[in-house]
Amino acid sequence: MSQTIPNVVIAGWIAVFGVACAVSTDDESRGHEDVAEGSSAVITPFAHLPYPDPSLPVATRVSQLMANMTLDEKIGQMTQAERASVSNANVTSFSLGSILSGGGSAPSPNNPTSWANMYDSFQNAAIASRLGIPIVYGIDAVHGHNNVFGATMFPHNIGLGATRDQALVQQIGRAVAEEVSGTGIDWDFAPCLCVARNDRWGRTYESFGEKPDLPVQMAALITGLQGSSLSASGSIMATAKHFIGDGGTTNGTDQGNTQISEADLRAIHLPPFREAVARGVGSVMISYSSWNGVKDHGNQFLITSLLKNELGFSGFVVSDFNGIDQIDGQSGFTAAEVTQAINAGIDMVMVPTAWQNFISTLRSEVQAGRVPMSRIDDANRRILTKKFELGLFEKPLTDRSFTGTIGSAAHRTIARQAVRESQVLLKNTGVLPIAKTNNKIFVAGKSADNIGLQTGGWTISWQGSSGNTTTGTTILQGIRNGAGSGTTVTFNASGSGIDSSFKVAIAVVGENPYAEGAGDRPNSLSLDSTDLGTITTLRNSGVPVVVVLVSGRPLDIGAELSNWNGLIAAWLPGTEGAGVADVLYGDFAPTGKLPSTWMQSASQQPINDGDGKPALFPFGFGLTYGTGRNPYNMIEGESFDSQSGVQTEATTDTGGGQDVGFIAPGDSIGYTNVDFGTPTAATVTTRLASAANSGTIQYRLDSVTGPIIASTPVSGTGGWQNWVSVTSTLSGAATGRHSVFITFTGPGGDFVNINWFRFAR
Repeated sequence: MSQTIPNVVIAGWIAVFGVACAVSTDDESRGHEDVAEGSSAVITPFAHLPYPDPSLPVATRVSQLMANMTLDEKIGQMTQAERASVSNANVTSFSLGSILSGGGSAPSPNNPTSWANMYDSFQNAAIASRLGIPIVYGIDAVHGHNNVFGATMFPHNIGLGATRDQALVQQIGRAVAEEVSGTGIDWDFAPCLCVARNDRWGRTYESFGEKPDLPVQMAALITGLQGSSLSASGSIMATAKHFIGDGGTTNGTDQGNTQISEADLRAIHLPPFREAVARGVGSVMISYSSWNGVKDHGNQFLITSLLKNELGFSGFVVSDFNGIDQIDGQSGFTAAEVTQAINAGIDMVMVPTAWQNFISTLRSEVQAGRVPMSRIDDANRRILTKKFELGLFEKPLTDRSFTGTIGSAAHRTIARQAVRESQVLLKNTGVLPIAKTNNKIFVAGKSADNIGLQTGGWTISWQGSSGNTTTGTTILQGIRNGAGSGTTVTFNASGSGIDSSFKVAIAVVGENPYAEGAGDRPNSLSLDSTDLGTITTLRNSGVPVVVVLVSGRPLDIGAELSNWNGLIAAWLPGTEGAGVADVLYGDFAPTGKLPSTWMQSASQQPINDGDGKPALFPFGFGLTYGTGRNPYNMIEGESFDSQSGVQTEATTDTGGGQDVGFIAPGDSIGYTNVDFGTPTAATVTTRLASAANSGTIQYRLDSVTGPIIASTPVSGTGGWQNWVSVTSTLSGAATGRHSVFITFTGPGGDFVNINWFRFAR
């Protein structure tokens, strides 16, 4: 966005203040030179009115410009075409408001200079129109400038949600803005602020988490993208998407139906958009999904009453890719769909290929009175306001001082930090961290040495693909580069060649790349047979196995977990795989926390925090290294790291404080980083009280369905604060470092309070 038009041009604009601009279409090309494809030369504009005068208030400039716009020019501003379906001449003659690059749509060769040249060529064509209104160019830079070869790819949103690091996410937004600015582009279709409530949904990785609090926090990305002001150097316009409810569709079906009450829509899916509006987000994109059977793209209540009027959103609303086509459920848009979408409040329509048909259709609908001019003017006022705020009239061309930041070392350093912080340690029997020196490490798995798999969808192409799709560091390269003296690292994707001489095996496995639609998994959520076979080969060697899971969501691993010595959720880390190695080696302790509840099995979907379903790992779970809990000292019940169904209350037991009460069958309590050491613990003592009901307390390792190491029967003690200590012998070994989960079984109803517990050898 940022190469300045010469002062002589601005002076020419200002000099004609007050001069009429009623120019016929026959004169539209007068005063312009032809622009060759790829040229970045500045065209001398037609003698325009003084609306570009930057000393005037934006509202004044918008009003001056609109006063001289024809209906066709206004409709042109509301139209967004795909770059491959529009020519420079089209941009000029139709006064198009915007161009986009869809997923994978790139100039050739796909490098930063080609992108900048293409942008400038389109922009010069826009400046050559009768009124010289610049285009705003949009792109899905959803985890970096991901259409551009060599750009920095950050972890997808689910990984960023695991970091819980607002400051880092804002820093990532700034880095993305700089790389996008380096190609001229002004507008990012990000961030996705959806609240993903069903892991079967193929866009789960685009969500920061399953509870609205996380995307509210991570909306800091908007501030990073937009900077202190839209016109500031290196700032671009952000988009909050997809409004609204796309993460809550029945069965997790992409573009499906969100069947919930208005109260639940407001409680779960609205808060991130409220935060986005409060942060001044420039645009909002509408969701393909429906709310209770009505397509969002045609829902006036959602777009106008809720978003614009109630939330006070003053930017402009853009449709999704061919989104208005779906209002009536039939392929191709109709006049009725165009009218419904515009009257519902959509300001700019993304019509990638059929944009000329859209223009003529909307013109006819306005002329017939079915779309009022007030709606056309409102849309234009919103769009033009953002163009002025972006500084496009003063600096319409690429600021090439940012072109060199694309894929820069500084940005890759930020990305590596994000990868480190996104890692969630889910299981560790003492095998992690891995010694860097004097070690013998075997690495396997299809995702270990594959940039395409670790970056996932929306990388170079829309759906992403396997292989060396762009530049970066694979997880295997990170492990090799991080190895110290005396350490050897051997790799075989299938695990072939491992033997008992290796000290540890790392299996890097997970999902193949996908994006929306193709990513839906209505059936199995398990690892594929290739991955399971690789892990089995490693296990059969007798070597401890650490699984690094590269995926866009939690996977169904409950049946296999007990056979693994360690498990790290690496999500889709992007191009900087060394960040995974940083955590494996213990250069940085894992700090990530689950942004989504991890299912025991796929049959539990949807499963979310607070719904009463017992999880394999609860929302917010995450282990770390360092000094663990000492199980041979008293562990207070209320010091849990996670829980389901219980409450804390004041206790009258010796020492006072709190106990954990209201415990019923099916509830659970979790304690992370419990270090049993060696030899194994032999007994566990539980301080408990019970008014009447009977049941059983179960101590488990690693998850709520993990192996039971002790069972303590409960019978009435005479009251909820009549405390006794019950000692049980362990039925299974407990050595090394684990999470300890306490689960409860019984005939039903509250049956026990717990004050503390303690293991003994």
